[in-house]
Amino acid sequence: MTQRDVVFPSGRQALYERHRYSPAVRANGFLFVSGQVGSREDGSPEPEFEAQVRRAFDNLKATLQAAGCGLDDIVDVTTFSTDPEHQFETLLAVKDEVFPRAPYPNWTALGVNWLAGFDFEIKVIAKLPDGAAPARP
Repeated sequence: MTQRDVVFPSGRQALYERHRYSPAVRANGFLFVSGQVGSREDGSPEPEFEAQVRRAFDNLKATLQAAGCGLDDIVDVTTFSTDPEHQFETLLAVKDEVFPRAPYPNWTALGVNWLAGFDFEIKVIAKLPDGAAPARP
């Protein structure tokens, strides 16, 4: 197996170290972004749901930017929420701000019963644009 080409945005290292995962990995022209949550730099969750969703999207943007990508490069989105029946409208409103017009990326929304103390998580696959940060040796 080749060495993983890992992307680390600045900040939030405590969360990655605590849970032992990489924020994103480049492979074959794509960026596979791990689930991003609404965590503060110390790894703690934003307490209010809408603020947590907004921070998760901010953390996603920072991870994409660290790889030379942006929101327009996203191909596939998967979101997880702990109480979709009550959270969906809030999630949809924030998502509509982030992706305001077509063509939209694929989106799969899942309800789950546990997210390590969080209520929302988003993971994506993005196409690396030509000229994006090159793979490390």
